[in-house]
Amino acid sequence: MSDKVFLDTNIFAYAFDRTDVAKQEKASELIKTHLENGSGIISYQIVQEFINVSYRKFKNPMTLRELEQYIENVLSHMWEVYASKDLIYSAIGIKEQFKYSFYDSLIIAAALEAGCTTLYSEDLQHEQKVYSVQIVDPFVVG
Repeated sequence: MSDKVFLDTNIFAYAFDRTDVAKQEKASELIKTHLENGSGIISYQIVQEFINVSYRKFKNPMTLRELEQYIENVLSHMWEVYASKDLIYSAIGIKEQFKYSFYDSLIIAAALEAGCTTLYSEDLQHEQKVYSVQIVDPFVVG
């Protein structure tokens, strides 16, 4: 199996964004690859944020049935990190040391807890390493 990778919410959101075809294709490819080879990881926070985005930001919001199917067929197979006291404490430490927002720090802490080597996100600092996790913006060309 490949090294574990953590996928941020924006990867899933772009998979449904028809306004930027290049990002949609890249996001869909990342999800498909890491779902099929079992290396893709997400946390409870990603699921919560995706549900919120699917209702509030999609041009054509998902129906309840579509959302349930996506959770069952895609997200549930990657969902490995749940809320815990240790995750919160880790996020606080990351926030203090690396100056990310608390919620971004929770995502980084979840990637670390899951043993991921890469965190794919458009919202974090591309190529920064936070302990053992390398942040990669998959939409950066070059």
